[in-house]
Amino acid sequence: MINCLVVDDETPAIKILTSYIDKVPYLHLVASTTDPIEGLKLAAENDIDLIFLDIQMPNITGLEFVEALNGKSKVIFTTAYSQYAFDAFNLNVIDYLLKPVSFTRFLKATQKANEVLKDKVESKAVENDFLIVKGDSKGKLNKIEIDDIDYIEGMRNYVAIVCGDKKTMSLMNMKDLEDNLPAQKFVRVHKSYIIPISNILSIDGNSVLLKRNKSATILIGAGYKPTFLELMKAKMVN
Repeated sequence: MINCLVVDDETPAIKILTSYIDKVPYLHLVASTTDPIEGLKLAAENDIDLIFLDIQMPNITGLEFVEALNGKSKVIFTTAYSQYAFDAFNLNVIDYLLKPVSFTRFLKATQKANEVLKDKVESKAVENDFLIVKGDSKGKLNKIEIDDIDYIEGMRNYVAIVCGDKKTMSLMNMKDLEDNLPAQKFVRVHKSYIIPISNILSIDGNSVLLKRNKSATILIGAGYKPTFLELMKAKMVN
């Protein structure tokens, strides 16, 4: 999972970027702010991998912000001005997005970031080879091995974690669980379904067929389909 920070002095721009981040399974929004000084503080105090950063802001510019970071986090610029591109790339940023930023262009930039940050993300994932989740009775905790998961289904206030013939029910929401799964192994395809990429057998219209639990009906939600198909196309052999 790539931990993200959004810094932009315009609230509407932040809303657009945070909505995009929420659609990409390997991104996790840690914080956002309209104040670049506060942004530097957040970057210093948190494990931030990637910053979506405006350039023209009060107090300090985005270019000055990057220099102050001193390489602690990677940066994607999001700006309405094209004239800073040369200076930006001299600062070794990952990408330079011109507003209004489309989701397709945003996704391409984050895929580049995912490649650049691959080693760091994978080292985090090694630490998360299992989950501890609350059970269906008070005081009960269940250990779930990541590689044993066939799929996860959201059921109102509960999630069902399916491993073979075993279904573990836990009182939690899908977003919290999604944020604790290694993004390079799992993808959310519907508001009610998260699946391991390794368990995908085929895609048939708006459904995913699984290698294991072949009888399960895994639907692809309209809001998740563009991101999911982009991820699959990246693996497609032409």
